Parts: sequence; structure tokens; C-alpha cells
Amino acid sequence: MKEKIIGYLKEIENEKDIQILLACETGSRAWGFPSPDSDYDVRFIYRHKKDWYLSLNEKKDSIECMYENNELDLSGWDLKKSLNLLWKSNPPLLERIQSPIIYISNSDFLFGMNELAKSTYSKIATMHHYLSMAKKMFSEIKDNESIKLKKLFYALRTATACKWIIEQENIPPIVFPTMLEHLKIEATLSTKIHELIQLKSTKNEDYIHHREPSIFEFIEQCIDQAELVATSLPPSKGKIDDLTNFFITQLK
Repeated sequence: MKEKIIGYLKEIENEKDIQILLACETGSRAWGFPSPDSDYDVRFIYRHKKDWYLSLNEKKDSIECMYENNELDLSGWDLKKSLNLLWKSNPPLLERIQSPIIYISNSDFLFGMNELAKSTYSKIATMHHYLSMAKKMFSEIKDNESIKLKKLFYALRTATACKWIIEQENIPPIVFPTMLEHLKIEATLSTKIHELIQLKSTKNEDYIHHREPSIFEFIEQCIDQAELVATSLPPSKGKIDDLTNFFITQLK
């Protein structure tokens, strides 16, 4: 599948007259808890030639393509759009530049983006995203005795990210098991979560699982703790000029 994905990305480059600076996997495969039938969610960042940006007209700054009977989702953001999202500590973008599964990468670009991500990191902005997602995902399962295991993980991952933002100073990692390793989580609960990760790796996306009281309680605790501090967390201390300068260097 990797060769197919790279082939499709090259087709997009040629058809759109762009250069892809980063193409990576997101979603459950990058988060570290895929199912055998998980879709491929490929995300990329691209740039146009310099003259494309020298216009007062608003232009489309994203690309969306579906392949392989909709099992392969390729979606890209333009360089300028990506930097504006980075300035806002947009979590999907922060995850994208951390992905452990890379299809195409400009090493200087990726290094620069990660350095800028550190300097512009906003706890209050990332908390807003993950807390909203955790509450939404948990509300869909909390009253049910039987649930899709993948939905449990969606709620668990975002709630755990909230805990990370409170306890750690750096950006929440995209890989969920890495997040677990660096947080204070009771040993039996950690073991249970890892057992479910292993179980999910053997079950298709439609697998129905029973209620897990200890994990539900953990998710609720993470959400409650996050709501107490969500509005008092520090914003970014970064400088927009640093992103502007990086943008200019990428167009040379």
C-alpha cells in the first residue's frame, strides 16, 4: 500500500503543479491502535510556486482526493494555511508533523515545522480542541453497555491528551502508547488499556465491546480535571515573524 500511496501523491503533484513537503499517515494507524481494516488517512502539506502566492484573490488552499473505493483518503493543506494553523497550535497539524508513518518528507521543512511548533505551542488552544473532542466522543458512549471499541479509543485518546496538557510542558505526542508511558496512570489501568490496544489490532472497526468501568471512570476524571483549568492555561509565547520568515525561506 505504501507504494500505491506514494504513486497517488506523485500524481497529485503533477496534476496540481505543487511540491509536497510532507505526506504522512494520521488516524488510528498513526495513533498506535489500528484495526486490521482501518482506512488509510494520508495527510500532506504542499507548496505552490512563488507566483501563486502573489495575488489578492483568495485561492483554494486545500486538496481532497479519495482512492481505492474510498478506503484511501488523501487530504492536503497549502503551506501558508499550514503555517497559520501552526500559529494557532492547531492539534491536527501538530499531530501531522509528528506522525511516525511518513510517505514523503522534506527533512529541513519538517525540522523547521517542529521547532516552530515548540515555540508557538499554546496549552489553552490545544486543551480547547482535545477537551471538546473528549466530551463529544464520551457523550456518545457513556450511557451504553455495548460500544464500538474504536469509539472507546477515540474518547480515551482525547481525554488522555487533556491529562497530558495539564501534567506535561511539551506538545501531546501523536502516538497514544507514548502518551501513556509518560503519564501517571495506575498500573492495572495501564495494563487494561494495553490489552485493549492488542485486542483492537485483531478486531475489525465494527467490533462491539462491552463497557469498561475503569476506563470510563478514567475518562471522566480526565475531563473533569481539564474543565477546572481549561480557561486558565497559558497561551503561545511565539512570534508570528518567525513563521513569516520560515514561509519566505520555503518559497526561495
